[in-house]
Amino acid sequence: MSKRNESAFPWNSLISGYAELGQYEDALALYFQMEEEGVEPDRFTFPRALKACAGIGSIHVGQAVHRDVVRKGFGNDVFVLNALIDMYAKCGDIVKARRVFDSIACKDNISWNSMLTGYIRHGLLAGALQVFRGMIQEGFEPDSVTISTILSSFCSLKTAAQIHGWVLRRGIEWNTSVVNAMIVVYSNLGKLDGASWLFQRMPERDIVSWNSIISGHSKNPEALLYFEQMVRSCTSPDSITFVAILSACAHLGLVKDGERLFWLMRKKYGIDPRMEHYACMINLYGRAGLIDEAFNMIVERMEFEAGPTVWGAMLYACSVHGNIQIGEIAGQKLFELEPDNQHNFELLMKIYSKAGRVEDAERVRKLMLDRGL
Repeated sequence: MSKRNESAFPWNSLISGYAELGQYEDALALYFQMEEEGVEPDRFTFPRALKACAGIGSIHVGQAVHRDVVRKGFGNDVFVLNALIDMYAKCGDIVKARRVFDSIACKDNISWNSMLTGYIRHGLLAGALQVFRGMIQEGFEPDSVTISTILSSFCSLKTAAQIHGWVLRRGIEWNTSVVNAMIVVYSNLGKLDGASWLFQRMPERDIVSWNSIISGHSKNPEALLYFEQMVRSCTSPDSITFVAILSACAHLGLVKDGERLFWLMRKKYGIDPRMEHYACMINLYGRAGLIDEAFNMIVERMEFEAGPTVWGAMLYACSVHGNIQIGEIAGQKLFELEPDNQHNFELLMKIYSKAGRVEDAERVRKLMLDRGL
């Protein structure tokens, strides 16, 4: 086919526009139309098309674009190859992503960060740490987003300390997103003193900082102190904040505080309760043995149908406190919502067994077996 001399620029702009709007199929349709009309793609065309491939998760279309990359002579262009790494990783083929990465003779910072992010996305700790160490040895630096991601995703205390040490040496310790990630890591590892030390020394805090430190102290009375400190700092709590603080109230048995905060969330901050907020309240009442209050919240106060998290909290509370009547209702709801969840059957069996209702427990066991669980 003869090639027209039209510039690829207007095509690139359209493809990019559709991709940015999430209209990935339209973006790819334009890419292939561009090819059919004989317009030569340039180095800016392929990353846009590959982004659309990643958006729809189509590795087959991505491979077709990859073949075009090679055929059109862009097989050594690091800008294009970086986009290929990202596409393969997002489409689930980390092996091909690594193959492209290894083929790049002169890797840049984006190459390293893209490969590192790909491993993190797939939960491959060994590969991620290998790339992390390799890029440092080659004189490249992970960006703050990548550091935050690797810290938040999976870190042993040893690994967290190593990365924290590297961050300190590079002088970027007080990047807000990095510190937020470190707070989460130390909290998850039970090192609340370390998390608090970092939080108190942050030059700037955002909503994520406050939510992270409150969540980290979800089984500690300090969660409420941090919440009060947050309010005094004129930072408005958001929906996630209230999940964290209501969860803390549930773990600590602070029913009155939980009720007060649930009311504040709606009346003062204008936040409509979501499923997870109601689940926290059911857990709050359930742990305190207030089974009737928990059940009434579901049937009388919820403005939408309760989901598995809410009924699951209800069933668990009934199993702890031996409430057969409401436990049966919660169990039946869960059997409909989560027919393959073995744990729900086991909880109802536990309720019956504790009450000496052996035949009912056996009936639930047979129902569970009939469903192949």
